[in-house]
Amino acid sequence: MQLFVNDLTVIDFSYLCEQRGIVGESWIVDVLLDGDLNEMSMVLDFGVVKKQIKAIIDDAVDHKLLLPIGSEKLHVTNSDSREGHEFVDFICERASYFLQSPECAFAKLDCNAITIEAVTEHLIEVIQKQLPDNVKGLSINLRPEVIPSDFYHYTHGLKKHDGNCQRIAHGHRSKINLFKNDQADTELEAYWCERWRDIYLASIEDKVSKQEIELSAFAHDNLQPEHQYFAYMAPQGRFDIAVQEHVLEVVDCDSTVELLADYIGRQLKAEHPNDTIKVVAYEGVGKGAIANV
Repeated sequence: MQLFVNDLTVIDFSYLCEQRGIVGESWIVDVLLDGDLNEMSMVLDFGVVKKQIKAIIDDAVDHKLLLPIGSEKLHVTNSDSREGHEFVDFICERASYFLQSPECAFAKLDCNAITIEAVTEHLIEVIQKQLPDNVKGLSINLRPEVIPSDFYHYTHGLKKHDGNCQRIAHGHRSKINLFKNDQADTELEAYWCERWRDIYLASIEDKVSKQEIELSAFAHDNLQPEHQYFAYMAPQGRFDIAVQEHVLEVVDCDSTVELLADYIGRQLKAEHPNDTIKVVAYEGVGKGAIANV
């Protein structure tokens, strides 16, 4: 007997890619269970699937930075100054990134590259350990949202957030709708999606000096003049990141979707002062914010 739950959850995360750098991503999760009926004549209660299995998936990868441990471009070491923290150093074709975060902000995958197949295998291994004996098989389908228009991938962190959004390198794959004088403007949408293609979005108030940043000795040996530094303390611990300017946009606000929608609207209003501007910004799948300027 098989039990399925489509659209169980959406995982929002970022991952390290040797070609693209740090990439924000959002995947929809479908689950299929195969097994014998239990004493309630069920393979597994839908409530358990929707609550417990979703929680296992969220804890494994959601709002984390996924690390391909087999990549030769990646170095992961324990922080020498903060217990329970790790340094992540990544030098790839596009840019170099150096981080310090609590261990819970990272997910280590035994692969050379982060792919749907690698994440699927990782999640199946994690979930199967916690399933009841009557469940004999598990299939997971990870899929991006079908977006017929332009979209972008971004990575950020929210230090004021009490939950996992505080992690300094998690992200989303998002579409955007822009309107000028109540008319959809696909050229503006394409421009912003290219501007924020595989971007790291940082808040100006989190910017620190090179002397203040906490990174590994390897990172300090490989920092470049174009690196900028951001750090903050949050409930889960200390977060630091060094990002090069060409893969970075520094915003004058927090990077919540509400304030990002307003930020884009303000940029467009400055360019088109005589027009009304409406921004419909998404944060991953099916959620977002609207700003009218």
